[in-house]
Amino acid sequence: MNGILITDASAIFADRLVFDDSIVKGKEFYFGKIDKEFEQIEEPKYDLHCNRILKYLADKIDLSGYKKDEIGIVIGTTNSGISEFETTENKHHAELGNPAEFLKWYLGTKNFAAGVSTACTSGIKAFSTAIKLLENNVCKAVIAGGVDTIAPMPTYGFHALEVLSHERTNPFSKNRNGISLGEGGALFLVTKQQSKNTENIKILGIGESSDAYHSATPDPKGEQAAAAIQQALDDAGLKPDDIDYINLHGTGTVSNDLMEANAIFKIFENKVPASSTKPYTGHCLGAASSVESYICWEILKGKRNLPIHEFDGEYDESLPKINLVNENTLSKNIKICMCTSFGFGGTNAVIILGRES
Repeated sequence: MNGILITDASAIFADRLVFDDSIVKGKEFYFGKIDKEFEQIEEPKYDLHCNRILKYLADKIDLSGYKKDEIGIVIGTTNSGISEFETTENKHHAELGNPAEFLKWYLGTKNFAAGVSTACTSGIKAFSTAIKLLENNVCKAVIAGGVDTIAPMPTYGFHALEVLSHERTNPFSKNRNGISLGEGGALFLVTKQQSKNTENIKILGIGESSDAYHSATPDPKGEQAAAAIQQALDDAGLKPDDIDYINLHGTGTVSNDLMEANAIFKIFENKVPASSTKPYTGHCLGAASSVESYICWEILKGKRNLPIHEFDGEYDESLPKINLVNENTLSKNIKICMCTSFGFGGTNAVIILGRES
């Protein structure tokens, strides 16, 4: 990766899971809910909860120094406004490109704008698209990220698949029984131009692969997931020992954690500290890898310690042993972070971020 930088970023997401029995009537589930009211958007076509979040985040991004026709936009999502569509029946509310179109309208940009929807990998895929736009001189800067909100339809879907946990998600535990959904968003200003006002974070490498195994279940051996990890390392010109921390996909389902433990162990054995942050944020679906990349960005900026892997402490001994972050794991001098993401349809994506110095 040659000179691709993140010069600014903003995010919002839950920091704890809360009980809610109002979405699936009579069923008890935990969700990562954002405890904040957002401003209404005047244009009805764009007045969606996800776009209200994006407006809040975009107002925090410094775009000074770039003309309107130099800025591209790539936004990952899986829900968009599907919740609002159930009431309004406005077809634009169900369009996966609506969040990207909204940001272009709101910011008045005159360049490329598109949505990305590849399940849980959408946020890293947004980075991948942004890099192509920069390397081909389509844009001088790209606002890349992801956003998703809690909506009934996908919640019912996960419940029907029997992967929605009645307890807080418990990744890599022998007692794990599913995911806890969350909502959130993160935006990044990606460019080749360094910011002099702050330490820039580099995008060192990206890896992408596909299982072609099953529509909703990953290959338990994790071979293509491991291939995406290795591709990201090769893209960055790094060895496994160069990675200081891994933010795991860590959904808490039986099949995902089996696959991911196998993939991580193939490359790193148990040498690199790793944790899932979904027990705090919930699984933010199309925003998951954006939110988790932001957590890595904060770690590299010195704004956050390594997140402790929150679970019941009863590791599933049928899985290869990986190095989960605990209270005794050192959080200092973290220079390179990896974020892994694996989604429905066998989509796998991995990003490596690093400090300039």
